[in-house]
Amino acid sequence: MKKIELLLRLGILISLIAAKSVSAQPASLAGQLYMGLSITGAVGTVYAIQSTTNLAQTNGWTCLTFVQLPATNYLWIDPSAPATGQRFYRAVTSAPANMAFIPPGTFRMGSPSNEVDRSINEGPQMAVTISRGFWMGIYPVTQGQYQALIGSNPSTFTGNPNLPVETVSWNDSTNYCAMLTQQALAAGQIPAGSQYRLPTEAEWEYACRAWTSDRRFHYGDDLGYTNLTNYAWYNANAASTQPVGQKLPNPWGLYDMNGNVQQWCQDYGVAPYPGGSVTDPQGPSTGTDRVYRGGSWFAAASACRSAARAGSYPTGVGFSVGFRVVLAADQ
Repeated sequence: MKKIELLLRLGILISLIAAKSVSAQPASLAGQLYMGLSITGAVGTVYAIQSTTNLAQTNGWTCLTFVQLPATNYLWIDPSAPATGQRFYRAVTSAPANMAFIPPGTFRMGSPSNEVDRSINEGPQMAVTISRGFWMGIYPVTQGQYQALIGSNPSTFTGNPNLPVETVSWNDSTNYCAMLTQQALAAGQIPAGSQYRLPTEAEWEYACRAWTSDRRFHYGDDLGYTNLTNYAWYNANAASTQPVGQKLPNPWGLYDMNGNVQQWCQDYGVAPYPGGSVTDPQGPSTGTDRVYRGGSWFAAASACRSAARAGSYPTGVGFSVGFRVVLAADQ
């Protein structure tokens, strides 16, 4: 990772708010000072923004967020809180192998009430804002990757290390993420303060839709499922799992989002959504099962839609369920 720029204790934005006039009292101004960082680099480059309060502690840096440059010169503002005390920032290039950067944005999660083949647990739709960008594996975790880290391969269908790992529980998947984080941090492969984890259900659907809402698939409604075979392995064109990356990706470069294996997410349960507008939803706070998303080689075409949901106990396993990882800031 290449250190690009360090900006020390620089306040870069003062927000002045005019207070309403009360009786004969004059209007007043209140201000808050925010910290930030000026970054110069190629448009589209992704940086990990790190901070520390003590430069003498070389291991004291922590990752606040990932930022993709929209312009050659970009002014990043720390939105976490007004500046207090001493704070230092730096931007470090971030480009983990076989991962796609998913930018922040807003979309409608779930399916509209008139979507063909929808289930009741796909609604009511809600406006979801993903406030921070994150990295997502372009493929589901493969058997070769799982074997190399964990030392075993629980999969039912074997014979090719590029097959997605399956017959893994939610507990197995989160354990893999924790071990991968520990290994990557020790090797200096990811910035301090970041971690590999499962995506939230909202992050998964947002990444699957790739800037789309209210369509059954990222490429369109495909009411007759005639184009699905170009993007997914499902029960009409597969009799088992298939090596990852053989079908077309979505616009964000993600393969096998709609088929091959269903993928565990962080969230509890598949209860109906709360509706309304939410930011970075984490799902219910308690539950007995965990969500998995996406279709599979074993699933019908209708279960491959972007809004389709399912779930199981965190100890449950199935020969059509695997997972993929995201890399995100801890905070």
